[in-house]
Amino acid sequence: LGSILLYGYPKSRWWALSIIWLVSGAGVWLFARQAYHFGASGLTHGMFFYLFVNGILRRDKRSIVLLMVAFFMYGGMLLTILPREPDVSYEYHFFGAVGGVLSALIFRRRDPKTIPKTYSWEQQSGDGYTLEEVDPIIGDQWKTEKQKAEEVLLAEESKIRRARAAQAFKNSSHH
Repeated sequence: LGSILLYGYPKSRWWALSIIWLVSGAGVWLFARQAYHFGASGLTHGMFFYLFVNGILRRDKRSIVLLMVAFFMYGGMLLTILPREPDVSYEYHFFGAVGGVLSALIFRRRDPKTIPKTYSWEQQSGDGYTLEEVDPIIGDQWKTEKQKAEEVLLAEESKIRRARAAQAFKNSSHH
């Protein structure tokens, strides 16, 4: 979980871990039953819930992939935040989860979202078509004459509308 957190959220990871550590420790100290509570389960549950909630809130490709990897590997943690076994400190699990959710809400915008990669065939050509619509060898010869005529008509109508709007603006500014 630490490696996933390091890879996915390099700018917010230390802040998130600090909040998770403080919330899980303070929660157990203030509200837990009288017993011995030790281990790093508060941090691990906090990291899992941080990744889980961040994936839901951010909705970019990297966050969703990290959510899915964390869920596939550690999804059973969802079941351990409530009391199941008397000898297991579910309080650390619960307050770690609270710290993870709180950290995700606070720091979800700290790391920049990944910019989707665009490939050359997805980019626009000079005439407004995507390169998928214009064959690099034959151009727009695949279109019917009717399609070409409709495009010319639309372009002419657009020019006329722009000219009329410019004229109307020019006339209104002189008065």
